[in-house]
Order: sequence, then C-alpha cells, then structure tokens
Amino acid sequence: MNARKRKTPETVLITGASSGIGEALARRFAAGGCDLVLVARSADKLRSLAKVLSAQHQVKTWVEATDLAKPGAARDLAATLKRKRRRVDILVNNAGINEQGAFVAMAPERSQELIDLNVGVPTAMLSYFVPPMVSRGHGRVLNVASTSSFFPVPTMATYAATKAYLLSLTESLSEELKGTGVSITALCPGVTDTNMMSAIHKANEKTKRLPGIVVADVGEVAAEGYEACVNGEVIRVPGAVNLMTTLSGRAMPKWIVRRIAGMVGRKAM
Repeated sequence: MNARKRKTPETVLITGASSGIGEALARRFAAGGCDLVLVARSADKLRSLAKVLSAQHQVKTWVEATDLAKPGAARDLAATLKRKRRRVDILVNNAGINEQGAFVAMAPERSQELIDLNVGVPTAMLSYFVPPMVSRGHGRVLNVASTSSFFPVPTMATYAATKAYLLSLTESLSEELKGTGVSITALCPGVTDTNMMSAIHKANEKTKRLPGIVVADVGEVAAEGYEACVNGEVIRVPGAVNLMTTLSGRAMPKWIVRRIAGMVGRKAM
C-alpha cells in the first residue's frame, strides 16, 4: 500500500503523534505517501512535526490539538473532521500513558486516568471512525498495545490490564470485520526508547539495568507497525526476543507465568 500509487492519497489519523512511537509512526506513514491528521495535546509540537513532514514527503498534514482524555473528545474530533470533509482511511490509536509502582500506592484518580486514556479513548475512536470505513468498504486500524498485553505485570498492573483489553478488542474485531474491507492490527512493542521510558527510568532507577538488547529503537518499532498495518496482520510483536517471550508466555500454564512475573515485579519495586 504505497499511497503515492493511489489516485487519492490515503489519510491516516494518529493519536499521541507529538512524540515517541506516535511521532515515529507519523514519519513512517508520511514516508509511505499518506496524508496525516496529527492529534495530541501539544499544538506547537504537532505544527512543527507537520511542517517537517510536509516538506520532506510532499504530503498534506493537518493538526488537531485535542485532549482526548476529556469527555466527548473523540466524538467532537470525528464531528470536526466530518465538517472539514477530511476522510480518515487509517486510524492509529497510539495515545496512552503508563505509571510504574505498587497498585496500593497509586492514587485512585491516577488509576482511572490510565483506564480512561488507554481503554476509553481507543474504544471511542473505534466507535466513531470504523463504521464509516465499513460503509466505504475500505479502511485500516492500528492499535498500539504492548508486550504487557500478554502477561500480568506487577508494578504496572493497571497499565498491563489496559493493554490486555486493547489486544483482546483488536482480536475480537478482526473477526467481526472480516469481509468488510477493514482490517485491524495490534502492535505490541516491548520496552522502547521513548520519552515514556525515560519517565519510567526517572521514577525507578532499577529499570536502567535493562540490557540494551531488550530496548527497541522507536523507528524500528514504527516500521514494523506500518508494515503490519499495511499487510492487514492482526498481531505484530516487534523484535525476536519479544516475540519468543510472548509465544512462550502463551504456551505456559498461567500459574507459572504469574509466578515468574511476580518474582520479576518484586525485584523491580
């Protein structure tokens, strides 16, 4: 799917596009010839990125500075784009937050923030943008999940649970959408060198001990996500180590996975 070969370039909407995996995905889709709708809270960062990508790849870019965590934000964004007649051919649900630490030490409000942004927002975005794709008979979705979708993760319990939800939703909808012309993909990266990872390092010095082999380059993760989305794959786990870990985790009895995760998690606290 090279958008330059199409009569009309496809338009991809990317949430959380101002940094990290979202920014890297924006760069990769632009390199593939897609026009972009960039969504995040920081208008300045989005405008700067949009200017660079338009100049580098001769694609159209639009900025929609939006706090998706606010009630009704996905609905309002969909209405705004409809009014502007900007059709979304590809939806990338990347916006999300993480928090490391013991669940009992986390403020209830913070747990709810993780659930609202990591679960509520992508679900709402799917609800508003997938039905028009089905009506047109063409579209793609890329949900950015995590390797933690496959395992319990002590010290990141709520985050892992939200990503497990996103993976399950993706797998369910992949079956529902068969024959509609719309595909849905879950990108499940492991530890990736982004600002989010830097924040985790700052909160917990022990995470800096992770060997370099398990920390992925953000550009490589984005390239795999782009490829998987284009090919209509249901699940893509970037990196051989991550893939082997997730496959072995699915094959093991759950009680063994819990024990291993518990031992690792307690050492991280």
